[in-house]
Amino acid sequence: MGKITGFIEFPRLAEQNLPTKDRVKNYKEFVLHLTDEEAKIQGARCMDCGIPFCNNGCPVNNIIPDWNDLVYKQNWRAAIDVLHSTNNFPEFTGRICPAPCEAACTLNINSDPVGIKSIEHAIIDKAWENNWVVPQPPKNKTGKKIAVVGSGPAGLATAQQLARAGHDVVILEKNDRIGGLLRYGIPDFKMEKIHIDRRVEQMEAEGVVFKTNQNVGENVDPESLINDFDAVVLAGGAEWPRDLLVPGRELDGVHFAMDFLPSQNKINAGDTVIDQIMATGKHVVVIGGGDTGSDCVGTSNRHGATSISQFELMPQPPEQEDKSLIWPNWPLKMRISSSHEEGCERDWSIATKAFEGENGKVKELVAVKVEWKDGKMQEIPGSEFRMKADLVLLAMGFMGPKKNVLDKFGIEKDQRGNAKATTEGDDSYYTSRKKVFAAGDMRRGQSLVVWAIREGRQCARAVDEFLMGSSNLPR
Repeated sequence: MGKITGFIEFPRLAEQNLPTKDRVKNYKEFVLHLTDEEAKIQGARCMDCGIPFCNNGCPVNNIIPDWNDLVYKQNWRAAIDVLHSTNNFPEFTGRICPAPCEAACTLNINSDPVGIKSIEHAIIDKAWENNWVVPQPPKNKTGKKIAVVGSGPAGLATAQQLARAGHDVVILEKNDRIGGLLRYGIPDFKMEKIHIDRRVEQMEAEGVVFKTNQNVGENVDPESLINDFDAVVLAGGAEWPRDLLVPGRELDGVHFAMDFLPSQNKINAGDTVIDQIMATGKHVVVIGGGDTGSDCVGTSNRHGATSISQFELMPQPPEQEDKSLIWPNWPLKMRISSSHEEGCERDWSIATKAFEGENGKVKELVAVKVEWKDGKMQEIPGSEFRMKADLVLLAMGFMGPKKNVLDKFGIEKDQRGNAKATTEGDDSYYTSRKKVFAAGDMRRGQSLVVWAIREGRQCARAVDEFLMGSSNLPR
């Protein structure tokens, strides 16, 4: 794959970002994909390693060595075909996936891994620039009708695969625009929404029908879907946020992250948002150290916050993992996002004890340092402190899907409250309710975009087999 000695000759080259002072002035993407020559050299670093662990490190099992080799040979047209064979939406993953494939790269054992994500980004951008991404309508129709609930990455992947198999597919989205959490959860500076809009146009040309403002369980009767369609796929997100029930939680200015982030995306789309939550001129505290918390940091920087602090309950991870123990698995290590680089104070092993305020508005946060012993959290005596907090954003993850949808379908749930459905055997992705399937975060809980795409593709095959007895769709 690539150049036999490329991994020895060429260092890893990261994608370039626009300077911080420029990118915080707007909500545009600021990561620049590699030039053709840079991508060629990075593709040359892919080793002929015998067992490409990157394939299994990638949830959609991208055929990474093949398209690395094709980019090295500058055969971009073939590269996008290989990339699309396993991934419906590489423009999503090439921007917002954390790249577990790179952690699993054989070169990562004792060197810098191949820049797989940057090469993927370059391939799909070139494909769009050259009009290689075109509709693939089916040659024959089956007459079968399928309703897909949710238009995030799982729902979109499911729908596209089923439409290409010849089925009539309708996507029902509760929001006013298509995209789910891609649309209203991911900030525009990480992924502009033109990427969703282009795929919607492609899928409409393939026969998919999109319906917005369709809140299943509220203004859409679940029983009517079961009666009117041959199959129903539940592919909504994990939108039940984890709360922080401490004194002062009711104060104005303490919000869930997903009450803060979507409104800015709506403003960017030209909407008017009444009483938008703004960080401008405020002391912002983000509670939660994951990607959602990082997105709150980046958005607060663009609002012009006076200060931004981010707390994490767990201990600070190591700067570098012990690869001899971890590889090829995803490592726990210190990660600095582009939003952190733009300005943010971070601290670990912090537990918030209370919020205090004046006239019903939060003004201060009370917290304490903690330590972990034998898996149990203990407060460190004398470590309690206070800090200014005009805006507190809770970004502590999600508990699972909102309960009303699953309850109104009468679907059995697993121990975590997700739709219970196995991924194995003849009944894969099939729920306890006849004709109803589940995929993505609604089945597996909060996860990555790439996992949602994988589940959507696999669920589509399961639905196709259920309706037709067999399927030619990929597993």
